[in-house]
Amino acid sequence: MDGKKRVNIKLDLVVDIVLKKDQRTGTLTRGHVKRILTNSAQHPHGIKVMLKENDQVGRVQKIIE
Repeated sequence: MDGKKRVNIKLDLVVDIVLKKDQRTGTLTRGHVKRILTNSAQHPHGIKVMLKENDQVGRVQKIIE
């Protein structure tokens, strides 16, 4: 599923995000969605979320089925 559309992202969903510090390398971090931080319906770089794991914030790159 597409991590660029807000409708695809639900709470407790497992996602891969890229943290701000990892944007240059593209390193992904996996976790469960705690909060959705982007208000718009879509974003070209991915919807920004906060993970339950250590309250990490980043943009969704992949949604894990």
